[in-house]
This record gives sequence, C-alpha cells and structure tokens, in this order.
Amino acid sequence: MDYISQLRSFPRENDFFIGFDSDGCVFDSMELKHKECFCPAVIKHMRCQPVSKAAREVWDFVNLYSKTRGCNRFLALQYFRDLLNARPDVNARGFQPLELPELDAWVKRESRLGNPALEKEVERTGNEELRKLFDWSLEVNGRVLDMVDGVLPFPGVMDVLRQGKGRADMMVISQTPLDAIEREWEENGMTGYVRLIAAQEHGTKTEHIRFATEGKGYGPDSVLMIGDAPGDAQAAADNNALFYPILPGHEESSWAQLAGEGLSRFFDGTYNGNYQQMLLQKFDASLPENPV
Repeated sequence: MDYISQLRSFPRENDFFIGFDSDGCVFDSMELKHKECFCPAVIKHMRCQPVSKAAREVWDFVNLYSKTRGCNRFLALQYFRDLLNARPDVNARGFQPLELPELDAWVKRESRLGNPALEKEVERTGNEELRKLFDWSLEVNGRVLDMVDGVLPFPGVMDVLRQGKGRADMMVISQTPLDAIEREWEENGMTGYVRLIAAQEHGTKTEHIRFATEGKGYGPDSVLMIGDAPGDAQAAADNNALFYPILPGHEESSWAQLAGEGLSRFFDGTYNGNYQQMLLQKFDASLPENPV
C-alpha cells in the first residue's frame, strides 16, 4: 500500500477540511488502552517488574497526563525510559537503568515509526533490542484487539460529524495502527462521515495534514485539526492550520462547545484570532510538562 499516494489523492469536494484525532479525542479509549494494554506489556518486555508501581505512574504520566499525551508509542518509550531512570525511588532499589540505544538510533533515521518499518529493520539487521521492541509492539496490538471492544464516541462527536458532513472534507488523523482505528470507526457506524482514515502507517500527523491538503486550494483558515494532545496542536501549527482542543478530563464540554459555537465560527471565518487563542491557553494549562 502506497500510503503517501493515498493521502495525496485525498479528494477536495468542499471549501473546508477537518481532521479528527481518534483515541482520547473522538473515542473514550485512552485510559483503557494505556492502563490495560500498553503498560502491562511494557513492564513485561522492558523487565520493569521490580519497579512496576513506578513504571505504571511514569507510563500513565507520559501518555495520559502530560504534554507528551498522545505521542507515538516508540517516542513514548523514550520519554518513559528517561523519566523512569530519573526517579530516586527507582534508583534506590538498584534497578538497572533502561538504555535502548538502538531505539534512539532507529527513531532518528526513520520517519514512519510503526510496526511495518520496525519489522523491516529487524529483518534487515537482526538486532535483538529492536526485536524486543517489535515483540512489545505486537503484544500491545494483540492486547488491544483482545481488550478494547465496544468503545463509544464521546457525547457531541456525532453532532459535529453531522454538522460537518457536506460542508467539509473530513478525515481521521491518528497515530494508532490502521486496523484498530478502522475497526472502532466501523463498529460505531462512523466511517461514512470521513473520506479517509490515516493512521500510524501513513506517517506523522503533520504529514497527514500536509499531504491531504497541500495544492488542493483550501483557503486561509479553512483547515481545522481537532485533537486532545499537544502533538495534534503542533501538527496543525506545522501546516498553518487551525486547532480545536478537546480538553482531557473535560471531553464532553469540549465537544459541546465545538458543536454549539466553534464549528459555526470555523465556517463563518471568525474562529482564528482571539477565539482560538483563548482555547489554546486553556489547553496549554490543562497538561503539565514535568511530574510534580
């Protein structure tokens, strides 16, 4: 599958474009996936059993309760390692610090941080550290497939999708593996509202927006990204797009505000400026950068 060509051939049929992050934004799935799927697998494969309590606290902080929320799973491993190694209670137990130099090197040279690229790298190099990371990532996917079932969109999501249909070209922009995202949207009868589901395999969120919109003739202030993580806001900024934040812990009121006033402001050209700045300030204050 040529994912970049799929993005570039995204059809423009309306004057507006809206991108939706999925996990933790459209669906109430972040806590379930990280606490029940990602974290148990990372404790197992990174051999963090002796410091499991600290490992859980660090993993949850990185992926749910800080400015790195929603980042790619392999970047999350780097942040997790650094914060876990810095904890005095972990060092006091004599826990061998995690190093993962091959992960660092692979992340530097690879732009598509997903299982397909990692599998090719493991096959090419035979590197045992990368193989361990691949095994972890495969187990995460297996746990998600086994555990995550019947997740529902937040109240207000369907109102926004209905308002957007026919007025905006809409697309999912996610760093979750494609099969999981497609399953969740299909289970809820929502795929008919979006033209494309872009996932981890399609590259970064910045690339998703850029390749889907560049050269298509969308005017200034006519591209909007909806997300719950700073990485979503950065992807929008990288493309000079607008951003609407879904505040973690306040998802229902965030969607209600978007359905009630934010989307109409986007369509009538009054979203950018003071209104967006007010939303961004609230968003920035909602997630800490460092553990307390």
